Amino acid sequence: MEILGGRWKLAILKQLVAGTHRFGELRRALPGVTQRMLTRQLRELEKDGLVSRTVYREVPPRVEYALTDIGHSLDAITDELDKWGHWYREQVRDAVPSGSRTPG
Repeated sequence: MEILGGRWKLAILKQLVAGTHRFGELRRALPGVTQRMLTRQLRELEKDGLVSRTVYREVPPRVEYALTDIGHSLDAITDELDKWGHWYREQVRDAVPSGSRTPG
């Protein structure tokens, strides 16, 4: 949990399962994440060996993020957690009366 803990890490990994992304693409795909938080989470994932960062020496500089082989070892786990999250949302939506839901 220490490696995957953090509000955005699993969401970032889920995006990178589909392939390489630039920083701006990740930011657009994760509404609500701040630039500072995304940078922090990507750095931690890179430090832990789950994400690789490639800087292309061009003007303007281009930086791409991708899963490493270790990161890809989590593909099945992130997929199962995603499925569980969809299932859970359906359960909560069906179980909670609409007037008593809290916004969020």
